[in-house]
Amino acid sequence: MKYLIVGLGNIGSEYAQTRHNIGFKIADALVAELGGTFESKRYGQVAEVKHKGRTLIVLKPNTYMNLSGKAVNYWLQESKLDAAHLMVVLDDLALPFGQIRIRAKGSDGGHNGLKDIQTCLGHTNYPRLRFGISDAFGKGQQVDYVLGEWNADEKKDLQNHIHNAVDAVEAFCCIGLERAMNQFNTTK
Repeated sequence: MKYLIVGLGNIGSEYAQTRHNIGFKIADALVAELGGTFESKRYGQVAEVKHKGRTLIVLKPNTYMNLSGKAVNYWLQESKLDAAHLMVVLDDLALPFGQIRIRAKGSDGGHNGLKDIQTCLGHTNYPRLRFGISDAFGKGQQVDYVLGEWNADEKKDLQNHIHNAVDAVEAFCCIGLERAMNQFNTTK
């Protein structure tokens, strides 16, 4: 079995530690845990790793968040995978910090990365893991908050939450979407 795991984020050092780049952070942690390394390939950084007999192609698109669809579509076709074997990992303002929510399909929820993926794939029927970054910002401050760095309190727990998200991705690949949802879609 083969899977495409896509962590969403923006390239560039100015974005590296921002909330919006949690998809990249989770992809990095997954590949590190499984002993892989990323290589520059078409439309992004790509690593191929093994986990319990499964092959995971992990992608960090270099197209910037709002144009992620081109990279996702290309690597789905290149890997000869159906969208059911895709998991997109991204940030979500609607969830409390560190909470994850796995879904089989759904709307973009205002997330520009998902909007572009939907446009390029022509549908919303692909699994996604949303990582909560909370909505602790004032009126008109959403962009600064999302593109801002984690605060001191968040940094204390961030690695544990990232590890939990990595476990959820691995569960998706090994026990399937439904069982992974049952195991990881719990409130904190």
